[in-house]
Amino acid sequence: MKAEKLLSKTKMSEMVGWSEANGRRWVKNFKEYIPTELYGNKVMYNMDSVRIMKFLKRMNEAGLTTPEIKQIINREGIPKNHSEEQRLIDLHRAARSSKEYDENILITIPTAGEMMIPYLDVMKDGKPYSANEITEKLAVFYNLTEKQRRMKYENNPDIIFLSRVRSVRYSLKKENYIEEVNKLTYQITEEGRNLLNENERERSEEVEELEKVVDPLTVVNEKLAELEDELAENLLKQLRDIHWMKFEDIVVDLLTKMGYGDGRVTQRSNDEGIDGIIKEDKLGLDNIYVQAKRYAANKSIGRDVVQSFSGALDGKGARKGVFITTSYFTESARNYAEGLEAKKIILIDGLELAKLMIDHNVGVDVKRTFVVKAIDFDYFKDE
Repeated sequence: MKAEKLLSKTKMSEMVGWSEANGRRWVKNFKEYIPTELYGNKVMYNMDSVRIMKFLKRMNEAGLTTPEIKQIINREGIPKNHSEEQRLIDLHRAARSSKEYDENILITIPTAGEMMIPYLDVMKDGKPYSANEITEKLAVFYNLTEKQRRMKYENNPDIIFLSRVRSVRYSLKKENYIEEVNKLTYQITEEGRNLLNENERERSEEVEELEKVVDPLTVVNEKLAELEDELAENLLKQLRDIHWMKFEDIVVDLLTKMGYGDGRVTQRSNDEGIDGIIKEDKLGLDNIYVQAKRYAANKSIGRDVVQSFSGALDGKGARKGVFITTSYFTESARNYAEGLEAKKIILIDGLELAKLMIDHNVGVDVKRTFVVKAIDFDYFKDE
């Protein structure tokens, strides 16, 4: 490719709409998914790199954290076009209103057993399909609503429908009814076609056997989720016991490590309702103002406190604020923050704070790392 068609990391970040520092952080976190080209001894990027970076940015703007985006891409791969990107973003959008657990909706979502035969049926033409394409075909087959597609488990961040689809895929692959022909791309096998041609009784018996197949990664993930929940609880206890000045330091440290910019704690007295400032650019032309409240678990933060913070932002002529607490916000406080138009205030409660600290390695150490390996299909392709 000609040099004029290649982009430096700085230029690519600029085209995506990120600062150089933010772009560098995202390239580092997702380098295995962002195409590069060597020009001399320089690593350069192309327009497909820009497309993928823009997709990551849109996922982040939809409310997804870096670890969540990584999990999604690891499971489902990078979308091939804009429509696939939008479908994935809509499906995983972290809008709180769309992921509330509801027993009445749960019973309408097809079970793994119910999806076994339809999963094979949408692949019966023998063509290879990506995991995304199969999932979408199943959602259309069952005529699922957005709530059915997006609802998460009550105490688990996984989307129920997607979790069940992955379970079906694992079982069918394990028993050789489908095969993975490329990364996250699947094709029906001869055994799969034969199963579709069996009578109803024989298919039902085989589905019963398939339902007994358990993906060991599911078990591992469940145990890891339990460990993370326990760690989050212990972190919160620690945060509620420390001095309020140390808590402000930790909050600013967290936001800085999340990549929002360079942060500092404000003066300890007469701070005018502002505990910290994050400079999104080197000149401080665009700042995020922070308030941190170290409260007991049973002490809520109401609308009046958030409204007071909003007034402090007005005093600074600011448009962006983050309010972080070790307790929780009342519904009226959240409604007030969500209803603001001239500015944006993000509310982070104790549990979300603890999870963010875990995700960004703030106040925690890595005790042990588990590596799960998969086939590198590109390695086996002819040059």
